[in-house]
Amino acid sequence: MIDLDYRKFAETPVATEPFPHLVVPDFVPETGLRDVLTALPKLKKGGSFPPDSLRLGEPARDLIGQLQGDRLRDLIADRFNLDLGGAPTMLTLRGWTSERDGRIHCDSTAKRVTVLLYLNPEIEAFGRQEGCLRLLRGPGDLEDYAVEVAPVNGTLLVFPNNASAWHGHRRFVGQRYSIQLNYMTTDDKARSELRRHRFSAFVKRLTMAA
Repeated sequence: MIDLDYRKFAETPVATEPFPHLVVPDFVPETGLRDVLTALPKLKKGGSFPPDSLRLGEPARDLIGQLQGDRLRDLIADRFNLDLGGAPTMLTLRGWTSERDGRIHCDSTAKRVTVLLYLNPEIEAFGRQEGCLRLLRGPGDLEDYAVEVAPVNGTLLVFPNNASAWHGHRRFVGQRYSIQLNYMTTDDKARSELRRHRFSAFVKRLTMAA
């Protein structure tokens, strides 16, 4: 099993600016991260891929299983004072960022909580702040940010979704691995998104197998 740093997660204070969130560096420790990276496919196109559509090695499958497990769910619920019991989950993997990505947005209202896990080594572009996710004070200016999260070294970012949870990043084109996990609502909009997610997994599985 990948030895995730749940203790660090539990001990990291919840930040409040510009909206409630947690950033946990090295949530995936260095040795585990190396194993996960070797177990990921070489994605050379944009888009979000459900894990069932990809050929993943055992370390990557273990990581995904833990992310969708009760231990992380319970920690998130405790830290943000939420009831996530019974909340459906939706998980996707991204491996390539294009010039169209990173525009300022809030996540869909069908998503109660967003969890982002970054799996990349440090490179010069991230040092120049390209592709680094910014938590913004509003929707109007990418430079008006309170927190910037480099997409490196197994860093975990968690935030409950709300109408002020604006985020985005400066332009970056290239390999940028991340896992996005969402705890969903149980309304019609969430059910529709989950149906599209399952259909996407089916279609992409066929595409990958072709």
